[in-house]
Amino acid sequence: MTAGASQNLPESVAHPDGRIADNIVYFARALRKAGMRVGPASVKDAIEAVLAAGIGSREDFYWTLHAVLVTRHEDHATFDEAFRLFWKSRELIEKMIAMFSPVAPDNREKQKLRAAESRVAQAMFEGHEKNQPAREVPEVEIDARFTVSGKEVLHGKDFAQMSADEIADAKRAIAELQLPFDTVRTRRFCPDTRGRIDPRAMMRSASRTGGQLILPKFRSTREISPPIVVLADISGSMSQYTRIFLHFLHALTEKRRHVHTFVFGTRLTNLTRQMRHRDPDAALADCSATVQDWSGGTRIGDALHEFNRLWSRRVLGQGAVVLLITDGLERDDVAGLSEEMARLRRSCRRLIWLNPLLRFDGFEARARGVKAMLPHVDEFRAVHNLDALADLCASLDRRTSVDVDPRRWLESGKAAAA
Repeated sequence: MTAGASQNLPESVAHPDGRIADNIVYFARALRKAGMRVGPASVKDAIEAVLAAGIGSREDFYWTLHAVLVTRHEDHATFDEAFRLFWKSRELIEKMIAMFSPVAPDNREKQKLRAAESRVAQAMFEGHEKNQPAREVPEVEIDARFTVSGKEVLHGKDFAQMSADEIADAKRAIAELQLPFDTVRTRRFCPDTRGRIDPRAMMRSASRTGGQLILPKFRSTREISPPIVVLADISGSMSQYTRIFLHFLHALTEKRRHVHTFVFGTRLTNLTRQMRHRDPDAALADCSATVQDWSGGTRIGDALHEFNRLWSRRVLGQGAVVLLITDGLERDDVAGLSEEMARLRRSCRRLIWLNPLLRFDGFEARARGVKAMLPHVDEFRAVHNLDALADLCASLDRRTSVDVDPRRWLESGKAAAA
């Protein structure tokens, strides 16, 4: 990183004629290709902010650019990864040598990609292959009878490891999901052509003719779609999954009534009104502007206590289904968490816990928060890809399966502890 400072200026002052402005422009292009909303005005403001604040340390430079270029809470992970790759020259050079050198293959142990790393790397190295000379590749015939298509690969790919184009494809696939239309019977009745005799309706009809004509009237039990209440964790470890899940909730809100959305980190926020916006991007933009603790810490027990005290009686009626999306990693006392989970379970017809940690094959219920929450849920499901969302939609219309029974994880956790 070159600051381009002159000899008459201190090292902490950025010179407008140096290369720092060009580097910020290139950095902003990488952010834009990675999916962030960075326009020319933001780039100009970023350059002026750096020129005004100077470059005292790496941390000061990071937060100066962050304050101008990051306008949404969910873009923090993308900016952080892009800054790490773009402004850390040693690691960037190592990555470029490992990726593009034909004589120095990358023999390091493969590690799981971090959140937003795929789309940031794709944005930064997008133009490299276009400048490379064409190389002859031997033609190889492959029997593809037992392979999967790109669409199937996308359905099974982790949301946190998707590129910007793959996330856009995932959003379109979510809008096309077969959404649930489950119904429950209520205690009220509605007019019907068959069913039980309705004496009151018969008397009202007969009174119009003076009792000269009495016709049979029938009624049947009224069926409605139960309310769906969502409690979504937006802490730092969950923000990537929650944002995609909010697109699913937006599609669900458009298809059926009585969908209530709440998010929590260190506090509980009701986003039901924001999610009713017709445009999904505008709806999520309103959500980002409303939420103050996106990608921060998490207090699951306090958030559930606030929901049970203020919102439970308002939204958990008529056989409501609660979708709780969190990793269960509670930092506070788990005694209160278990009590609030028990109260939440008694207030709804069905409590489904969606946990992205289930994407790991070796997952075990060892964390204190997970152990405290599992006994009070009806289903324990993954929520890390499109296949998991499709299974969730199908499960709301039929009986649950043994694979999502929380007792299975409780028994495995007891066996591991023994």
